[in-house]
Amino acid sequence: MTKEITWRQAIDQVLGAAATPLHYREIAERIIADGLRRKLGATPADTVNAQISGSMKRDALSPYVRVARGTYALKSAVMDKLQHSDATALEETEEQYAIVTSFGMFWRRSAVQWSANPRLLGVQQLGATPVDFNIQRGIYLLYDGREVIYIGRTTDRPLGRRLYEHTLDRMATRWDRFSWFGLRPVADSGQLGALPSAYDAAQMIPALEAILIEALEPRQNRKRGDDLSAVEFMQHEDPEVQKKKLRDSFEAVLQKS
Repeated sequence: MTKEITWRQAIDQVLGAAATPLHYREIAERIIADGLRRKLGATPADTVNAQISGSMKRDALSPYVRVARGTYALKSAVMDKLQHSDATALEETEEQYAIVTSFGMFWRRSAVQWSANPRLLGVQQLGATPVDFNIQRGIYLLYDGREVIYIGRTTDRPLGRRLYEHTLDRMATRWDRFSWFGLRPVADSGQLGALPSAYDAAQMIPALEAILIEALEPRQNRKRGDDLSAVEFMQHEDPEVQKKKLRDSFEAVLQKS
């Protein structure tokens, strides 16, 4: 069996073949698309970012340079095009987590098997290990179509429980999608970490602004919430919902025969 290359080797291979610098999410996508790694974990994009930023912090001879927020290149490919003053500024790295760590946009209510302890499954990228955000804490929005009809928070009870309660209360028939913004960090294993004990006030204001821009999409804001450093997770349908669809389809065929 061929030995799998390391994350660093995969990153170097992707950046070496790229004509332009790449955002760490795009680096992860190319690693997946090219089949460079079989074991991806739950957070491949974060793993790529951590590998690069960790190298830049620890290794004086790191081969990487940051050319924009979250965007990297091999130093050998770009440093000859930069003035020394620019190169010094570009080597500043960004924090992987700042206030909001993860979020999901317009997830379908119908893709969840609702119970008091539902699975809220999301993937950072196709091929990654699904993460269950049931116990996440933070802010959520309920939608009727594209219209926001309710905004709530999860503090004493987990996100999954709070959303389940809205399938039973006065909101039960009024929403079909939901978005959420979580504060608990996500490990590469897919486990959610503990809430931080405190937050930097200087980070709080831009984070709150970014959440509002991302969630409400106001027309006069020309760009998305750039200060939202969290990673978006795409919804992964609960396998139990898939099984129910198959059973229903089978029963429908039997009734027609």
